[in-house]
Amino acid sequence: MSKVKTAITATLYATALFVVSGPAMAASGKPDKVTKWTFQPCFDSSDAGWGSGVIPWVKAVEEATEGSIKIKVEPSGAITSGSEAFGGTAAGLIDGTACWGSVYSGDMPEGMLAFGLAMGASSTEQAWEVTFGDPKYKIGDIIQEAAKKRNLRWVGWTNQGPNAMFTKTPVRKMEDLKGMKMRAGGPQAIFHSAMGGAPVAMGGGEIYTAIKLGTIDGTYWDTGGIDDMSFHEVIKYAAQPGWAPAQHQEIFLNLDRYNELNDWQREKLDGVFKSTYFETSKLHADGVAGALKVLEDAGGEVINFSPEEVKRMRDKSIADVWPKVAERSEGNAKGVEIMKQYLKDKGEL
Repeated sequence: MSKVKTAITATLYATALFVVSGPAMAASGKPDKVTKWTFQPCFDSSDAGWGSGVIPWVKAVEEATEGSIKIKVEPSGAITSGSEAFGGTAAGLIDGTACWGSVYSGDMPEGMLAFGLAMGASSTEQAWEVTFGDPKYKIGDIIQEAAKKRNLRWVGWTNQGPNAMFTKTPVRKMEDLKGMKMRAGGPQAIFHSAMGGAPVAMGGGEIYTAIKLGTIDGTYWDTGGIDDMSFHEVIKYAAQPGWAPAQHQEIFLNLDRYNELNDWQREKLDGVFKSTYFETSKLHADGVAGALKVLEDAGGEVINFSPEEVKRMRDKSIADVWPKVAERSEGNAKGVEIMKQYLKDKGEL
């Protein structure tokens, strides 16, 4: 009787152990099923963000998950328009997208914080520290929470470097922007207006012709994209650091797709966020040097603002631009205050 009871107890224990531990153990490793996603950035392969931002991230995810996640990247317009890619990802029409906070700031104001504040963080290292690296600040938590409320998961980030002012006439101080018609979107437009300029909204594909025809005087654009967009053919000057020393691009995944992964896959996916941020940011930095050389070889001039002028622009931005970003949402207001404190702590305010 004792042996029978012991056998039954052992069987029940083993069954319970399987029920409790079996699925968890299965979920803790690489699954047999391959998850396939389709991503559509709000830009195509001609943009620097494609080869230096999105594709390296995709490769890192596929390698980290040992092929259990496969991602197909389609150009803007393949499934939705570029402007609809963010909303399409939230709705599940596409599985993920890559874009700039300025493009979807109407849908998620906190995207402005990921994009970068005017004259805010001055480097990749500073941006990481205030957004994720130092628990005293963690602006990234604000952005991630905002994404979650929109059925999204923020999964990738890259610093595209300084967002220069590409112009026909020189910009050596902020007063030179007064009255200048510049293609500028979202936070860029707020900045340009604050400097006395006239921001003009238009698609990226229209900029070259608009500058050539004199419809606009120039554009704000990531510095590494000069040659990609052939801007060196129609402008003469690139003023740095432009409106932002470190302008960023983000990658978002539909939250339902993220939740469908097992624990092991989610851990691997989240685990490449930091490494790909620094990897792709370096790729963009390398591209900046090459693009500026293209401009100079074409007879153009690279203008680097003096430290005194950078301070003037930062003071002006904090006074007149940051409050307009802050008023968009409670999250933005909190993020702006955190950035102010960070710069004070760094001795830059």
